[in-house]
Amino acid sequence: MESRPASPPDTIAAIATAPGRGGIGVVRVSGAGLGAFALALCGRTPQPRIAHFTRFLDEHERPIDEGILLYFAAPASFTGEDVLELQGHGGPVVMQMLLERCLQLGARLAEPGEFTRRAFLNGKLDLAQAEGVADLIEASTAAAARSAVRSLSGQFSEEVHRIVDALIDLRMLVEATLDFPEEEIDFLERARAMPRLESIREALEGVLDRARQGALLRSGLDVVLVGAPNVGKSSLLNQLAGEERAIVTDIAGTTRDALRETIQVEGIPLHIIDTAGLRETEDRVERIGIERTWREIARADVILHLVEAGVAAEGDLDERLPQGVERIMVANKIDLAGLPAGRVEAGGRVRLQVSARSGEGVELVRQELLRIAGWHAHGEDVILARERHLLALREALRHVEAAGTQLGALELFAEELRLAQEELGTITGEFSADDLLGVIFARFCIGK
Repeated sequence: MESRPASPPDTIAAIATAPGRGGIGVVRVSGAGLGAFALALCGRTPQPRIAHFTRFLDEHERPIDEGILLYFAAPASFTGEDVLELQGHGGPVVMQMLLERCLQLGARLAEPGEFTRRAFLNGKLDLAQAEGVADLIEASTAAAARSAVRSLSGQFSEEVHRIVDALIDLRMLVEATLDFPEEEIDFLERARAMPRLESIREALEGVLDRARQGALLRSGLDVVLVGAPNVGKSSLLNQLAGEERAIVTDIAGTTRDALRETIQVEGIPLHIIDTAGLRETEDRVERIGIERTWREIARADVILHLVEAGVAAEGDLDERLPQGVERIMVANKIDLAGLPAGRVEAGGRVRLQVSARSGEGVELVRQELLRIAGWHAHGEDVILARERHLLALREALRHVEAAGTQLGALELFAEELRLAQEELGTITGEFSADDLLGVIFARFCIGK
């Protein structure tokens, strides 16, 4: 991988383990020429890639702690610079003393994501791999974690590079043809330019489809349960969660505040929000809960509107719900109404018949949420994409499709291919602006 502009020459340090007490804590240091740094800290010059049991010393050569010192010499390290990892006992006071000693020796406190940013700038990772580090740390499901590992190992980048290579080959062919305008069309037909463009388009569509699925793994869906009091919202939440998370009674208005529970369906996190029943009330506390319900509704990706099976739906409430949000009507208490579980679609609206008490038909709710999310199984090749990845892939696809309409104007054809290549380059970092890098790495935790 090509090196980018050299990293700043200063030395950085940070505690790399989570706050709190633990068996082991790690302080990480990165910079140039850290042999002398280690000598002052430990009284010895370490050998690369060998674990040294040692004492970490303060400025008066009194022991701060004892533990393991690891030294990775540049460029064979995570950041591409000299790196020290100081593994001591994981008490917060001990870690802070050890960090302060590193700062005394000339290091400065690392900014969020600065270790990973240096790895990117020194060509150890591309930008998609660097983001895979943060995604792995933040993964909320096992499926998301597996996808993040694939991005970190470079699988996403490799697919992007294959498409970029195909674009470069086609650009070279087209731009060479521009020198012989009288032979443009015949030459491009012999070189199968349009089938090559179609192959690039299909590859982009495939990556984009898998990236959309990965975006669902990252953020999931906010699903809000709404309806009149005592219609079964809390019971449905408990069924979806698989345990008793919400208090259920026959008393209307039991739920006074929004209760959030995250479940996994096919690896997708679904944030289910149980809300206060919507009705006119003089109870001050309940009114506050209802106000919060409407705020949750405004942020929802999907609304599950619960009604009682066999009872006419509240038309007024249905009209007040946001029109731009996907809605599912859920007819609950089919066990009391003597109705079967099922799914009915009419007039573009879906109605599910379930019993939140017995669990009958609840699987239909899970499957309907997956359908709305646009989820379909991809096996183990889902790409854990961010919004900027999706935007770049969509723009690249748009330019490729535009190129297909410009065969009679090869200068425009070539320009669309160049723009598509630049969009894909923003994913891996070839064409990323410094301000974008600042935004990306600022979201990392300190020590990564």
